[in-house]
Amino acid sequence: MLSRKNKRFILKLVSLFSVVRGYNILIIVLAQYLTSIFILAPDKRLSEILFDPNLFFLVLAGVFTIASGYIINSFYDSEKDLINRPKKTMLDRLVSQNTKLSIYFTLNLLAVIAASYVSFKAVVFYALYIFGIWIYSHKLKKIPFLGNLVAATLAITPFFAVFIYYGNLAPVIFVHGSFLFLVIAMREMVKDLENLKGDFAQRYRTIPVMYGATTSKWLLSLLAGLTVIPVFFLINHFKLGYMSYYFYGSVVLLLLFLAILWQSKARPHYVLLHNILKFIIVAGVFCIILLDASVVLNRIF
Repeated sequence: MLSRKNKRFILKLVSLFSVVRGYNILIIVLAQYLTSIFILAPDKRLSEILFDPNLFFLVLAGVFTIASGYIINSFYDSEKDLINRPKKTMLDRLVSQNTKLSIYFTLNLLAVIAASYVSFKAVVFYALYIFGIWIYSHKLKKIPFLGNLVAATLAITPFFAVFIYYGNLAPVIFVHGSFLFLVIAMREMVKDLENLKGDFAQRYRTIPVMYGATTSKWLLSLLAGLTVIPVFFLINHFKLGYMSYYFYGSVVLLLLFLAILWQSKARPHYVLLHNILKFIIVAGVFCIILLDASVVLNRIF
């Protein structure tokens, strides 16, 4: 039987895991390794990638940076989140703001230390990434259009560290990245619709607050239409294996997204739309294996 003190400690750990979005970080780590195996270093043995200390510390630096980013974002959005997500916010508040800030600075220091194992360039990269997340959370996220674009850019930034490390900047990476960027940008706009009440109360200058929900829906429709461009090039000009079915499925889901979007009027509808986009992103990570599943078996030794 756990004592009251131990129960409170466990609750604080759960709270901290909630604040840093531990499940999102795990997906990003998996995505970086799968991208390395199937796209960035297709000629390397599997063991060379999985047990590469430089790649490990690059990914680890990203883990620390992303976790600290979620903390500082939660710090600045605490009042807004109390309106938009009261239950989650009450859980998150089990860890005090002072403790969160202490963990934030500690994680940033650990990120720099991890990056320093790789190279000075990696240190500069993650130092700029840390600064970018802070300036976004503090200032840029309150600016319509720019805040959404910066958020989408920051979300895919950890992958650039791995791209640069392997020196692989093939066209397929940028085309695939543009699809991911567009979907993430859509997710950020849906989050603005989802959080309209809190954003309005805290005077955030988001697109729905400044220009209304209808304008946001038109912009989301435009972004959904633009995703067809990278999908077309990926399917018709690159070898995707069975992953082409993922992109066909994504187009179907985006059509469903648009149908629901224009009928949406309340927060539960926007939560559903957010989950559709999140499913597309997460499914894309696991579907990387479909590029060529045999590649793993052939490279074990």
